[in-house]
Amino acid sequence: MNTTVRILAALILALTVGAAHAQGIPPEVEIIPAGPDAHQHLAEGQTRDYGTPFPTSGPHSPHWTKAGFYTQVQPPVELVHALEHGNVVIYYDTPSHTVTTRLQHWAQTYPGQWDGVIVTPSPGLGAGIVLTAWERRLILPSYDKAKVSAFIDAFRGRGPEHPVR
Repeated sequence: MNTTVRILAALILALTVGAAHAQGIPPEVEIIPAGPDAHQHLAEGQTRDYGTPFPTSGPHSPHWTKAGFYTQVQPPVELVHALEHGNVVIYYDTPSHTVTTRLQHWAQTYPGQWDGVIVTPSPGLGAGIVLTAWERRLILPSYDKAKVSAFIDAFRGRGPEHPVR
């Protein structure tokens, strides 16, 4: 990559991050750029090791997880496809009854294919919550209504395959 392209890429990233924080997006949101093969579909039934339990992009299944609240772990390759659509994925493990109700509410409020919320278990998180969107991730030690709301508002419906907001 030549110097001009690197400088331009760094400037765009800085402006994007600055604008995001100005809009109330939690500063803990990680930006994880997609690789060049991120939009590729895997062969039917193929799995992929994303190197993290909370992927934000990458080659994925031709099928996607539908928006909703799940009590069974969902396949990462289908969750990544849902992220590409513009869905937000929220991972949970053992939240309180109150937090579980709030997570169910998010999934019920946003059931869309291109701008939905998927809530799925991830054993080992304890009381923690992780939110992902295409190229974005927010890891919280516990449910924080303001941060969850800001993340969903900022990234829901903004996937690269069919942005609707």
